[in-house]
Amino acid sequence: MLPKNKTYNLSLLIGLLLFTSQGAWSQSVIKPYQDHPFVQEHSIKYYIDSLTQPRSVAMDRNGNIQVLTHKGLYKPHAGQFLNPGQLVEDRSYLAMKDKKVKAMEVYQEQFVYLDDKAVFSNAWAGGIYFLHGSNAVAQFVPGKEFEFLIYQGNTISKLGRDGVLWQQELDGELIDIHYGKDKGLFYALMKEGLLSIRDEDGAINRLLSGKGFTAFAIKGNEVVLGSNNGYKRFDIGSGKVGAQTSQVPWPEITAVQWIHDRLWFGSNKGAFMLKEDGSYNYYFGERWLTGDRVIDMAEGKDGSVLVLTDAGLSQLVFASHTLEEKAAFFEDQVRKRHIRLGFNSSLSLKERGNVDSGQLKDSDNDGLWTAMYLASQAFRYAVNGDTEALQNCQESLEAMERLYLINPVEGFPSRSYNRSGYKEQLADPERWQSSADPEWDWKATTSSDEAIGHVFVLGVIAELVEDSAMRDKAIGLLDALMSHIVQHDMYLIDYDGKPTLWGKWNPEYVNNFPKMVGDRKLNSSNIIAMLQTAYHFTQKEIFKDKAYELMENYGYLDNLMVPMETIGKAEEGGDDWAAMLSEAWNHSDDEMYFLGYWGLYRYAFTEELKSKYAEAISDHWKSETAEKDGLWNIITAIASPGNFGQEDAVWYLQEYPMDLINWTMTNSHRKDLQFLAPNFREQSTSQVLAPDELMIRRHNANRFTLDGGNKGMAESSAGDIWLLPYWMGRYLGVISEAKK
Repeated sequence: MLPKNKTYNLSLLIGLLLFTSQGAWSQSVIKPYQDHPFVQEHSIKYYIDSLTQPRSVAMDRNGNIQVLTHKGLYKPHAGQFLNPGQLVEDRSYLAMKDKKVKAMEVYQEQFVYLDDKAVFSNAWAGGIYFLHGSNAVAQFVPGKEFEFLIYQGNTISKLGRDGVLWQQELDGELIDIHYGKDKGLFYALMKEGLLSIRDEDGAINRLLSGKGFTAFAIKGNEVVLGSNNGYKRFDIGSGKVGAQTSQVPWPEITAVQWIHDRLWFGSNKGAFMLKEDGSYNYYFGERWLTGDRVIDMAEGKDGSVLVLTDAGLSQLVFASHTLEEKAAFFEDQVRKRHIRLGFNSSLSLKERGNVDSGQLKDSDNDGLWTAMYLASQAFRYAVNGDTEALQNCQESLEAMERLYLINPVEGFPSRSYNRSGYKEQLADPERWQSSADPEWDWKATTSSDEAIGHVFVLGVIAELVEDSAMRDKAIGLLDALMSHIVQHDMYLIDYDGKPTLWGKWNPEYVNNFPKMVGDRKLNSSNIIAMLQTAYHFTQKEIFKDKAYELMENYGYLDNLMVPMETIGKAEEGGDDWAAMLSEAWNHSDDEMYFLGYWGLYRYAFTEELKSKYAEAISDHWKSETAEKDGLWNIITAIASPGNFGQEDAVWYLQEYPMDLINWTMTNSHRKDLQFLAPNFREQSTSQVLAPDELMIRRHNANRFTLDGGNKGMAESSAGDIWLLPYWMGRYLGVISEAKK
């Protein structure tokens, strides 16, 4: 058992043992994903006061952005990624203050304006100033050779240097006008149809009749017509009308634009972009947009997309990154904002979305989340020998060691610890206990997911980190924890002398569950993995003997081999505890399984057992493939290097947002999703959504939960969510180093 003031010195023993750590698995079987740059989007947001009404947005050739409001011209101020700015009055041109600007367009990449007197611009040396002579004009659209179509209601006029050239009255309610330079025609969308207007003389031709149109875009011969029920396509040349497309994220279309050769839609519930495969990238919620209702969209010359809502402007930036560069960004995020006393912690925000208002929070699972981050740094160190990664390991391992030292129970890991005097302000104050040092309190009732997290990372450090002091410490802690469990009859015993609620691996508890209840399989799988890991690094026969006793005398091997397809609800009339634990699929259990699989497979006692474990791991992974969880897929590579969902793992890493603020995200309203009937696994849709369209969640959450979040009042750490699967993937050869 580990004394409170020292660790074992087992460096020589480790050297003898590590040659067996790889077993039959080989990195050479895996063809690494080549880490080339990919497009990663993020949003820069600029909010506007609620009394100001935005109308349109544009960017000129110089990269200047202007927003037209009912109060005049505004511009972005002080915004950057994760630090929103504001839209403020644009005072660049003093004389503009007296202009009653009604509309704004970009022509030849320059701003052009319409006021109650003229169409004019500050570009071209101010030489564009075309009087229109009508106080009623409200909108305009550029045509060819500095000519403009101006309109109010259904009255349209063509304006040039010599004044009004012709005027027409349209029959019906005018929605919008665009110029088609390919044919030299203006196209007018009416609420009940589409018209063409000849540039030379204003001759009108009805191209299409319909109802309920709200917005449109034109590119060559193709017109895309938005409505309150999705959109349809119309080919001007052939006159062919496409079918109505209503299965879009939200069908009430407010804007349609071709932006950077992609078709974009604005709606009353966010913006979405049509992808090549016919699905959509959906931008909704404050991760992406300042408000729900999209008023206007525009192309940014820097490759960005400008989305104007009723609450301000969002600039969607599409930048090129490699996964390695994304990892560097997240490494910085963790170190700057998410390290509490060495723990990997979440940041609670006092102001919505403001990371500078954050307070580091304790957690029931400080040990687990830290174990996962610590493992990421151990893998990082094993990949490239990074001295910063080694220091990160040292600091977090010290925090985990203190979980054992701060309480009076030998070999028992606390959930967390904090300075005393703040108990009422911490999560679950009733679980906190005073330590021998009056400066500190510690948290009791440690769970089984903490235990498996500890064993996972202690094994990773013992195997991979070439630092004898750290190895000794890791092995000593591993020995202490597992000695505690074995000596207490396979229970985790708290300060009160009683087992914790979840720290139970005793056969009387485990085998009391029917075989279809997941806890029987889970606890069997976890404890065998824990005992194997302890034996591998300590060579203490008690751990090996206990594992074989559980497998041979109590059926734990059979338990862990139970196929996942048989796991379900307990039969009626059985134990209430079993019924409660089997109401639905438990995704925290998935996390415990897969972290345990590292030691279950890698440190198997025999090749025969390793083969069986590989079968169990692959069986579990196949039941998880729909979730496309990057960590589950990459861990599966140790047992099934030829089939582990490599493409989905990379997709997960690429699609996870760089903004880890817990914004509230909703998707249950979407019309483009195929919803499933209620089921045991709580899989809501046929296909999982991209992580950047969902709320931020750790690996222990259901990735098919469509709605949720915390209104931007917290930021999660990338340490366990992203850095662990990435660096494990690098170590296992799933992902290559960056290709420049």
